[in-house]
Amino acid sequence: MSFNPLAAMLLSAALALPLHGTAQDRVVDLNVTQVQGKLNKTFNFAIGAGRANEGLRADWQQQLAEIKRDAGFKYIRMHGLLTDDMGVYKTDAKGNDEYNFQYIDALFDYLISIDVKPFVELGFMPSAMASGDKTIFWWKGNVTPPRSYERWEKLVQALTRHWTERYGRAEVASWYFEVWNEPNLDGFWAGTQAEYFKLYAHAARGVKSVDAGYKVGGPATAGAAWIPEMIAYCKQNNVPLDFVSTHTYGVGEGFLDEFGTKGTVLLKDDAAISGDVLRNRKEIGASAMPKLELHYTEWSSSYTPADPTHDSYHQAAYILQKLKQVGNAAQSMSYWVFTDIFEEPGPRFEAFHGGFGLMNTQGIKKPAYFAYQFLNQLSDTELKNKDAHSLATVNAKGEVQVLLWDYTHTLPKDVNNQQYFVQDLPPKNKGKVDVKLQGLKQGVYNVSIAQVGYRKNDAYTAFIGLGSPKQLTRPQVEALKAEATGKPSERRTVRVGADGRASLSLPLRENDVYLLKLTAGK
Repeated sequence: MSFNPLAAMLLSAALALPLHGTAQDRVVDLNVTQVQGKLNKTFNFAIGAGRANEGLRADWQQQLAEIKRDAGFKYIRMHGLLTDDMGVYKTDAKGNDEYNFQYIDALFDYLISIDVKPFVELGFMPSAMASGDKTIFWWKGNVTPPRSYERWEKLVQALTRHWTERYGRAEVASWYFEVWNEPNLDGFWAGTQAEYFKLYAHAARGVKSVDAGYKVGGPATAGAAWIPEMIAYCKQNNVPLDFVSTHTYGVGEGFLDEFGTKGTVLLKDDAAISGDVLRNRKEIGASAMPKLELHYTEWSSSYTPADPTHDSYHQAAYILQKLKQVGNAAQSMSYWVFTDIFEEPGPRFEAFHGGFGLMNTQGIKKPAYFAYQFLNQLSDTELKNKDAHSLATVNAKGEVQVLLWDYTHTLPKDVNNQQYFVQDLPPKNKGKVDVKLQGLKQGVYNVSIAQVGYRKNDAYTAFIGLGSPKQLTRPQVEALKAEATGKPSERRTVRVGADGRASLSLPLRENDVYLLKLTAGK
């Protein structure tokens, strides 16, 4: 039996769409008995956060618990674990080392209490250990090499031993230890590549001296750089290396711009993001350590926390498109970051400012949030599927989930993100998409449809409709939260006959995302 009642219900929505623009109708053809294999869960392995000290805030912790519930992220990575505002290190009057891990304990105790593991980034340099006074960001993370690499190693060793005593060897063995952040950028590392490798070697020894089974890696570079060099250095010098890590962003200008003053342009290249990941995977395969794990510990559409692509409805489809393209080439793709409680350029004065977060400072969920929430609602078994812009899964009961999207690059030539994505941007019509299912068990199914796109779980467009106020009143916050809940917009009951077939036709606009769920009826 077909889904005719649901299709009829959706006809009115189709008539309401913009009629300019045409496209060939798309078909997602699925057989629930044809299994591809276990669903790749790269998408929610890890998520980023700004800096460790922000994790001591109540609102930060509340938002993390909420996104853990909805998206299921397993690890979190952040800057500034060893920076002065975490009170980790000083020397006494005689120059002896003194360690203090109380702030880190408060943060890590909370993470573990909500079943989120640390993806430990070892950095930046405590000022009492630093060789210079060069810093980065409003919160002044020191980016200079240590005065004593031996003292740096001892600090890493002491901290690793402390964690082992506090949380147990089995827990810490499940963590990842990453050394520094983006040492190929002068802003983040005042030393040379050789000095970074020396920093890494001492840190790796510090970790491994506590337990040889702990996982340590790097180089956490910007722009997918230094992977062959990192592997070669560790191989030639017998330095432990359990994984490699790096970062990539989907714009073409530079690597560091916390104030968003340069003007970024979203790349039209279909291989943006995914091309870097696939290249790194080939580099690893051709290296002396061909089976190393590859972790992208930062990625997003743009590297500046002042880029409105992050807030726009376009971002949900962008995320899904890039994750699908990457596939299993990386062991994690850690989106940068989960919240706009993020102070690299200092506290922000605007409610929506193009921040990296999946949620804004007040906890209003951006369209990007629902890309991850919808992914987390897929079952563990993936179906065979020739459509390049969807994922389909089935559970043990024969219930089906289909996550599909359109990704269209709409940024006009000679216009930057900061000019374009701050506008109300109605999408063009892309025709319709037909979802055809076969192999279903006969019976009654409940069908739910959730959607992200223009004015669908789209708090940012609603915010623009308010006149883009810099500050939000409490009623405005509640109204915008109500615009973005992720709840299904439509529910129906359908009966599948003996032929095991069903079909559904959905109107499609640029950058629409749909999550369809068929569950067994009563």
